[in-house]
Amino acid sequence: MAKYRDRLPQLDGGLFLTDGGIETTLIFHEGLELPYFAAFHLLRHDAGQAALDKYYRTYTAIARKYSVGFVLESATWRASIDWAEKLGYSRDELASANRRAIAMLHEIRQELDSELTPMVISGCIGPRGDGYNPASFMSETEAENFHGFQAEIFAKADADMISAMTMTYPEEAIGIVRAGQAVRLPVVISFTVETDGRLPNGQALVDAIAQVDSATGHGPVYYMINCAHPSHFDHALNGAGSWLSRICGLRANASTKSHQELDEATSLDAGDPVDLANRYRALKSMFVNLTVAGGCCGTDHRHIEAICRALRS
Repeated sequence: MAKYRDRLPQLDGGLFLTDGGIETTLIFHEGLELPYFAAFHLLRHDAGQAALDKYYRTYTAIARKYSVGFVLESATWRASIDWAEKLGYSRDELASANRRAIAMLHEIRQELDSELTPMVISGCIGPRGDGYNPASFMSETEAENFHGFQAEIFAKADADMISAMTMTYPEEAIGIVRAGQAVRLPVVISFTVETDGRLPNGQALVDAIAQVDSATGHGPVYYMINCAHPSHFDHALNGAGSWLSRICGLRANASTKSHQELDEATSLDAGDPVDLANRYRALKSMFVNLTVAGGCCGTDHRHIEAICRALRS
């Protein structure tokens, strides 16, 4: 059942962890093949499901160790229609994969959820196009229709919320918020930025958030930033206004490389977990409502535990 849908506990303060860079961890640390970075593709066989279960439990163990909450993010960032077609999935097969991804999280929560470590189930939606350099842009209505496929499945599978990760322009984010509203699921929007602190479409983060809020009646329950190193955006936040209170989550990259450099890289850049954790702690003074902390490209359980320690201290 959707235990926390009516009131997400991370909105009440306190620290909630989430996982790190699932695709880079599974590829570089576990040696698994993820065509198109599609982690959901592992759900098609027992060995893949076991790898995902191990992945999640590595992170939930950290949350339980430090008695903090945890957001269980489904492995469905690429489980949308266009990407699945590249992998040969039918609509029915894709729907089944999305349901299995949420069901796996329910099994973990049923076993590990507690008063000290509440676990929120989030259905993850990724961009229709490339998360670094979108080749085409949808209208708000097109985005709502396209992403409504996953949103409806997540609602029926009793997810607590939707997280739209690595959003590159506001119209797609607006469509996802409206798709979530249609099925009465809380939606979190996570934008990515380039090394200049701007979205890949060139828009300032403050303007993108204002556009989404205006078009949806402040629809997102909060915003996040993901798939960028803190050095890519911290300079753009100095002297920023009250809009920063809308950002409650951060999933930064371990690497300081640009998106283009990461695209061209043939090896993993895991950066420095302690340095990254210290940067999170410094950002806490800017993001007064920062409650959700995880990682993105290059991060693993070492980074998340270091971040947890830094934010708790």
